[in-house]
Amino acid sequence: MSQPSDTVRPEVTRLVPYNAGLTIAEVVARYAPARIAKLGSNENPTGPSPRATAAAAAAITTMRLYPDPINRDLRRALAERAGVAADRIMIGNGSEDLLAILARATLRPGDRVVTLYPSFPLHEDYATMMGATVDRVAVRPDLTIDVEALVAALAEPCRILIFANPMNPVGSWLTDVELERVLAAVRPETLVVVDEAYAEYAAGPDHPSAAAALKDARHPWVVLRTFSKAYGLAGLRVGWGIFADADLCDLIDRVRTPFNVNAVAQAAAVAALADDAHLAAVVEATLAERARMRVALEGLGLTVAPSKGNFLFFDCRRDSAGLAEALLARGVIVKAWKQPGYRTFARVSIGAPQENDQFLEAMAELLGAGG
Repeated sequence: MSQPSDTVRPEVTRLVPYNAGLTIAEVVARYAPARIAKLGSNENPTGPSPRATAAAAAAITTMRLYPDPINRDLRRALAERAGVAADRIMIGNGSEDLLAILARATLRPGDRVVTLYPSFPLHEDYATMMGATVDRVAVRPDLTIDVEALVAALAEPCRILIFANPMNPVGSWLTDVELERVLAAVRPETLVVVDEAYAEYAAGPDHPSAAAALKDARHPWVVLRTFSKAYGLAGLRVGWGIFADADLCDLIDRVRTPFNVNAVAQAAAVAALADDAHLAAVVEATLAERARMRVALEGLGLTVAPSKGNFLFFDCRRDSAGLAEALLARGVIVKAWKQPGYRTFARVSIGAPQENDQFLEAMAELLGAGG
């Protein structure tokens, strides 16, 4: 009998299982803590807009019907918000669905992909799956983006440049001047994919809109966004992308599966998008807690990366997997980073104040005890 590895393509055997993090149920089964602070997946502790919840409940009544296959209402609402034509918008089952679609549509064996590092693993995994080669541009020792190295990496031909701004897991970001410099170095044939999953938390004078910066670009581009983070719809899976033009969007859309976004998710996303007050309150609370947590972690003697996301990336000064396991026993879920070179680092999401207090108290106990 043949081995399973003989059945699948060799590229698949090089993939590492995605580190999705533990669920609350898994932690309860393992340790039965009195309370749990789930701070491993960058979720929104406030939850979605009440309008989104109501819209989702209403949509459930028609669940026997297939959803709109081209997401008309949501595309129209997003196009109006972004100031572009609806035929330049594509909706995905989470933005990671769009990452997979882009890889399947554009990458061939031997193609080169450039990305920042440490990275959101799926930026690399889908490229590897298609037989492409991934070149990583690591952050500087101070955990900021090495613009010089990124520009140098773009001097050679590459099929895709893909990165998150702000970065996940680090939180560092390219300013408008830095982004302009990077985009000026891109070759005409390179597809630029900017993942702005955390853009709502990063908005401000020193964080540029990638779509605005790319508006007159001579190369193809896509900017990805999501409803999973600031909009609080992680469980429904809704992502979207703005494409350079309608023709590129149409071609890539041919790879998308029909009915890839369910009707409940579509309805909730339309309603969430319309509630600006809820979004503003979520972001304000998160930024305040992020600043408080940074000060507290630095007070414990830890190095914390600059961040414009709803998370902090910090050096545990030891194996982060061991520290994360010790935190689990205290009811705190964080994500130990497993990519080579960063295995002493962990990422903690910004939760509700009481969750953040539970995390900080546990950290102080563990570090004080040398545990």
